[in-house]
Parts: sequence; structure tokens; C-alpha cells
Amino acid sequence: MAPLPEDDGRKPGDQQAWTSEQRHALTRYVDERVRDAVEAYTTLPEDTGPLDKQRARYAALKAARDRALVFVLAYTAVRVGELLRDPNDPRRRGVRWEDLSLDDGSMDVYRKKQQWDAASLPDPVISPLRSYRQLMDPPTERWPVFPTFDQRTLAGLVQEELAERGEHPEAIAERRDEYARDLLLALDEDIRPPSITTDGARSILQRLSKTAEIDIDHPKHDYLAPHGGRRGMGEVLVRAFGYTVAARYLDNSEEMVRERYSHIEAGELGDVATEALENVDNGIG
Repeated sequence: MAPLPEDDGRKPGDQQAWTSEQRHALTRYVDERVRDAVEAYTTLPEDTGPLDKQRARYAALKAARDRALVFVLAYTAVRVGELLRDPNDPRRRGVRWEDLSLDDGSMDVYRKKQQWDAASLPDPVISPLRSYRQLMDPPTERWPVFPTFDQRTLAGLVQEELAERGEHPEAIAERRDEYARDLLLALDEDIRPPSITTDGARSILQRLSKTAEIDIDHPKHDYLAPHGGRRGMGEVLVRAFGYTVAARYLDNSEEMVRERYSHIEAGELGDVATEALENVDNGIG
């Protein structure tokens, strides 16, 4: 008896979903970025200065973080709000390394239904996460998997934390001068930065979509938005395994998955109808 919801003009298939071509183009691009950055870092001449070595490591870390984020969004179908920090909800502090089990292929996330639950980490995600962790070498398991690299945020955090530890301003300034980036000082001193936010993830994907020159034809987004990775994976699962399996992987009810991906079923029923008509026209059946 409740009033009908307002018609916002959207149909189930209208919302962005990364296509296979877009997914492959973006993951291939971030793979190449990491390969180039790590090679540049690991092949530096022996006489390279400390700050130049740090800059190369920082570039490799940033590329590796971005690649890990892209792969997780592309293949796990985890909601971006379950993966990263929400400034308005202290329970959503972003996944930490302690939440991941790379050997088991699972990740604990705080679900939309407001409880912790395990999400799957499929094979394509494991290697980017493992190599990224090795490069970062976080001082504790409580470090965020996707920390912010924002220099202003990290500068304030480092100065505040070192001051609380009893360091004088002059000593803090000298300490920071020894590092090309405050993130590297934070790693050495175990000053844990916050996770990037969902808005931060959107900014990263906007930058990567542009530099990778991804072909995007969508009325609302000129980049591969985070939710499009989840919907793209949903399309793959529904077509390959049906609504029941897709619902379990997407952490949704089967009814909701059927509603959101009804365009797939409509297309399949259209194919069935076409085949039936052809059989009738050909005198079969």
C-alpha cells in the first residue's frame, strides 16, 4: 500500500558497468606503470643519492597502490564504501593488512548491512596485493592497505605525532628533511596514516582513466567509476553462473540482483523468443 517510488528515469542496465575491454585496458595499463616504476627503482646506479632513491621508491609505491586498488575494484565486487574510509562513519576506517588473508584469498570488510563479513579475493587480485605489500613492507598489520599519499595530510600527521613523542620542532624539521616524502618517514617511524576515502578513489580512477585513454561512452561518467567495477563483475557472474551465485558474491539478495540485472534476463529471453520464432518458421516443433 506504500506509494510508488519516484521514477528517476534510470533503467537497470543504465548504470555504468565496466566492460571486459575496459577492465582489461585499465588493468593492463596499471600493470605497465608498476613494472616501469619498479624497474626504475631497482636499477638505480649505486651512486644514486638517498633522496633520489626515496623518490623512486615513492613512485613505485604509489603505482603499486593504485594497481592494487584497481584490481580489487575490478575483480572482487566489494563496494568502495566497504573498502575505504568514510569520514562520516568511524566504523568504516578502510581495510587494513590485518583484514587480508592472501593465502586463503579472503578479506574482512564492514558490509553495507553493518556487520563484518569475509569477501573473496580471486586469483587476479592476489599477485598485485602481494607484490605491493612486499614493496611497502608495512611496520604493523594495522596499517591501511590503501593509505593516503596526500602530502598536506601526511605532513601534518608526521609533525603532530613526532611532537607527541617529545621531538622538538627543530629536530622534526631536520628529520623530515632527510626524506623525499613524509610517507616514507611515516613508514620508518610507524606513524599510521589514514586510508584514502571513497572520493579519493574516484580521483585516482579519474586520473588513471584519462592517462590510460580508456574509451568511455556513458551519459554520467567520463571515467571508470568505482561502482562500475562492481557492476561489471556482477554482469560477468550473472551471465556465467546465474543470479543465485552472483547474489552470494555481490552480498545482495537474489531478488535485488535480478532487479538490477534484469536487462540480462530480458536479452536472454529475447534470444529464446527469436529461436522459437525461427523454429516455427522452419516448421520445427
